[in-house]
Amino acid sequence: MTRLSAQFWVDAYLARLRLADIPAFVVRRGDATAGNVMVKLNTLDGTAEAFQRSFDHSGARVWITLCKGSDAEVEEALTEQRWFDPDLWIIEVEDKSGRHLLHEDGFSG
Repeated sequence: MTRLSAQFWVDAYLARLRLADIPAFVVRRGDATAGNVMVKLNTLDGTAEAFQRSFDHSGARVWITLCKGSDAEVEEALTEQRWFDPDLWIIEVEDKSGRHLLHEDGFSG
């Protein structure tokens, strides 16, 4: 299976969020071709959750929670990830209802 470039995936994800009227923006732009992508969900109540792509037991790509807690705790975890991975993309989604669309078809890759 061909993998999408990071830039293409991010652009498609942001377009899909716009269609659902969910505000989102690029906090950190990583490598356009092969950068890893993390998504921060800010529920605008002082809490947040960060998601990263991983693999399940069958080898399929899935989104898992990296960190969940106060906005400051999640920011600290993402700052640490940026230190480890200079090619990292970070997308911030802002939705009071907690919508992020990551578990919908098409966003696992």
